[in-house]
Amino acid sequence: MAGSGDKKQLGKILLRQKLVTPDELDELLDEQRRTPGARLGSTAVMSGKVDEVDMLRALSEQHGLPGIDLAQTVIPLENLQLIPHDIARQYLILPFSVKDEHLFLAMADPADKRVIDEIEFVTGRKVFPYVGVSGPLEHTIEEAYAQLERGEQYYVGPHAPEEYLKDLGLVRATPRPPPRDPKHRPSSPRFRPPSTPAMAVVTKEDSGVLAAPEVPVQRSAPRKMPTLDDAFASKVAPLPTRDDGTGASAGSRCVLIVDDEDDIRRMLRRVLNERDIEVVEASRGSEALAAVREREPDVILLDAMLPEIHGFDICRRIKGSKKYGHIPIIMVSAVYRGWRFAEDLKQSYGVNEFLEKPFKISDVVTAVERALEGKDPDEAAETLSEEASDCLEQGINAYRAGDLDTAIQHLQRGIGLDPLAFRLHYHLGLLYGRREQLFEGIQALETSVDLSPRNFSALKNLAVLYQRAGFKHKAREMWERALGAAPDDETRQGIKDHLVSLL
Repeated sequence: MAGSGDKKQLGKILLRQKLVTPDELDELLDEQRRTPGARLGSTAVMSGKVDEVDMLRALSEQHGLPGIDLAQTVIPLENLQLIPHDIARQYLILPFSVKDEHLFLAMADPADKRVIDEIEFVTGRKVFPYVGVSGPLEHTIEEAYAQLERGEQYYVGPHAPEEYLKDLGLVRATPRPPPRDPKHRPSSPRFRPPSTPAMAVVTKEDSGVLAAPEVPVQRSAPRKMPTLDDAFASKVAPLPTRDDGTGASAGSRCVLIVDDEDDIRRMLRRVLNERDIEVVEASRGSEALAAVREREPDVILLDAMLPEIHGFDICRRIKGSKKYGHIPIIMVSAVYRGWRFAEDLKQSYGVNEFLEKPFKISDVVTAVERALEGKDPDEAAETLSEEASDCLEQGINAYRAGDLDTAIQHLQRGIGLDPLAFRLHYHLGLLYGRREQLFEGIQALETSVDLSPRNFSALKNLAVLYQRAGFKHKAREMWERALGAAPDDETRQGIKDHLVSLL
């Protein structure tokens, strides 16, 4: 359950958004205290003082994450098999969408990192948390698991759009309830994963487009508030479709795992072998160098701390070799941490990618497969499916025609088809920023930065949104990261000047 500090913060948000009066907030807090385990958000909704969609907006601002309106959602009930009913009930969590190795989780307390880590460990999937109002979430959990027990395929929210039900060939079992209060506009879908045909999350009311001054990369104007890049301003490269018939055969791929912990090597061997990747093991530095000479691997997964020869020395020797310098190296470490250290490794040692221990298996697999495919982990250029490419093109056309709402809808649909598409998340973040939907924009750009950690434009624009939202320390962090990825000296100097202005 969220702590008292969170409750106080949520109360301030409710007051600032004029969703309650000070007297009503006091009444809600008193009512919450009289009910063991109650949460302020659910108490406010159940009392009728705050609409559920308005509360989701407030919770989204509180946690800096998107909210999910389960009343508008259709959930494939097979997703629920990933999490036992008693665990979902105990922690108020619901897996509403699954896409490949990614799990989208509705949570009453998305700040509970312990629960997220445990779900990621048990399911082997990367968790993307969404905040939900605890009362409606608890009700949906009980109803959805009951339907799963009855052998039904989908949970259909009472306000799920009819168009989504038609796409699924579903007929609503009970009459659709009356629409919500007309003064509240239903939230529109942020994305639509194929496994979740009707998922809706909170968006803010359109507040128009704000004119903003120059981006602070010029020495002549270091103190001006930065602005977002124009969405789609840069030339969009041709959009190839996925080609699954090319590349080396799976059986020819070989990864050298260098780690002095037997359990880690065995675990990684099992996971990679399941993907038809050959594994060679080494527990010491000298064994690693010998293994490279005997069986040249396609990728090296290298622990930084090793007996005899340090992992950094192994990396320097391999990358300094004309014969073996082309081999991608993924370095892992439990001692050295942080993005600055990762940048130093890439620049000074030629490391292709860096992972911190304890790592997630899914992150290791992703890094290995990316290296085997010869892709730069920080590369924004990507291959999109035909459908996702069409969505991007349609979004571009709608934006150029001045229709931001339609442009956002096309990008949301594209993300539903390809949740790991950098360009879709990046441009969606810019469009949200132009509408001053800051927290939605931050979420979209955070995802784009996760997908392409060294993309300068994504880092810079994320810093802009954090700064607009009043998160000074996060803004500084992003500007510092953008500094390391800046394309030229003039831009670097402009960012340094701007960082000074933030002190």
